[in-house]
Amino acid sequence: MANPIKMAIGDLVITFMWVFCSANFGLLTSMIATAIGVQTISWAPIVIITVIIFVFVFIFNIIAGFLGGASFNPTGTASFYAAGVGDDTLISMALRFPAQAAGAVGGALAIMEVMPKQYKHMIVGPALKVDMHTGAIAEGVLTFAITFAVLWILLKGPQNEIFKTWLLAIATVAFVMSGAAYTGPSMNPANAFGWAYLDNWHNTWDQFYVYWICPFIGAILAAWVFRLFFPPRPAKKVKKA
Repeated sequence: MANPIKMAIGDLVITFMWVFCSANFGLLTSMIATAIGVQTISWAPIVIITVIIFVFVFIFNIIAGFLGGASFNPTGTASFYAAGVGDDTLISMALRFPAQAAGAVGGALAIMEVMPKQYKHMIVGPALKVDMHTGAIAEGVLTFAITFAVLWILLKGPQNEIFKTWLLAIATVAFVMSGAAYTGPSMNPANAFGWAYLDNWHNTWDQFYVYWICPFIGAILAAWVFRLFFPPRPAKKVKKA
């Protein structure tokens, strides 16, 4: 079993890196579309950002492996635990979740510090665009859907790692677009917390309810449903000599 403290440190590092890098996806998409002259084609930004996410997820999977299975999404950690996958315990998750939140705050602060002033308006985090209950339902449903998709892709999907990553990128873009008019969306409590910290609403009930409670409920329900359809294989008994 991995050391919970090392896991938490790995999570802090990779969450910092993910929030710092992912904040640039919109800006990168716009710059690439302008550079190749496709900014007026409606579907072009979708293709570009899907490719960008594919590249970064592929790189971050390598970094996560180097860091001993680090994760930048608390709901992902919780869902794998609920699905009976991985080495996490309640103690390790109690250490990992605050570390992920701290990493997200650091990443958000860092990117806003180094981003040139003329581009700062393009760096935005999740934001509640509807009433609190509608937003909470949206985050819960979207997190349920993307969690189930991720579990299926990683555990039951294609064996080819590149194809897996491409499917993850497509799913991410599809669900982000689906929730854009509701909550941003986040589907990642740590990421939402990092950006909420910058706007000083990280300690409000709205933020906790919409971006923590409901995503966790959605993720754990998705894991239970996944486990219902795809129960883990029973451990093989070792015959004693």
